[in-house]
Amino acid sequence: MDLGIAGRRALVCASSRGLGRACAVALAAEGVHVTLTARGAQALADTARHIRETYRVEVVEVVGDITTPQGRSEALQAAGPVDILVNNAGGPPPGDFRDWTRDDWMRAIDANMLTPIELMKATVDGMMGRGFGRIVNITSAAVKAPIDVLGLSNGARSGLTGFVAGLARKTVRSNVTINNLLPGPFATDRLTAVARGQAASTGVSADEILARRAAENPAGRFGDPAEFGAACAFLCGAAAGFITGQNIVLDGGAYPGTL
Repeated sequence: MDLGIAGRRALVCASSRGLGRACAVALAAEGVHVTLTARGAQALADTARHIRETYRVEVVEVVGDITTPQGRSEALQAAGPVDILVNNAGGPPPGDFRDWTRDDWMRAIDANMLTPIELMKATVDGMMGRGFGRIVNITSAAVKAPIDVLGLSNGARSGLTGFVAGLARKTVRSNVTINNLLPGPFATDRLTAVARGQAASTGVSADEILARRAAENPAGRFGDPAEFGAACAFLCGAAAGFITGQNIVLDGGAYPGTL
């Protein structure tokens, strides 16, 4: 399926590995020129090289922390006019809310709520003026089904969800859509890190926690990041202009609700 976005320009945050990388690769496969940004220089260079060698698109890589004003400024300057924005940042660590300080909360909110809002603020008017824009925020299935040890993430990402619900209804007349993708258990470093945190507090090994969690999922497995990337690319496609303000869960059927 040709998504009709060849030649568009995308800024994909935290795109050196995991779900961000999968989104960048899927967009590049559609002919989208990509600006990649992440903190890890080597992993970012590896991802950029893979995309350059595999797809005929322009690739710009920016090493930096997207959750800081400097990181955002450098990424936006390198990207130029952005047609597609994929917001993504590493989630805060798991733990017990009794141990979290105000600084812990502010770091989570900065990374997982305020940073996406700042990037939308910097790009959405240009998108509206050009008559095309796609914004995809990578949040978490925990927004709909909270995970107790991920309270920092639950809170910060839910705040972003509420903000997007209002903004998405104001931009769609200009063919600018804003949607949230809510990943459940995908085979990423983040999943392993959460399992290790649970292992430290329960005494059960991380491998056993992961095996149980995979077996308990209705799909009987964890998601492949490439599946997530494909969903992201579809939402960025020209034919997805009637989808906006949605929270789309990708979790193998784990969320039990009807809505």
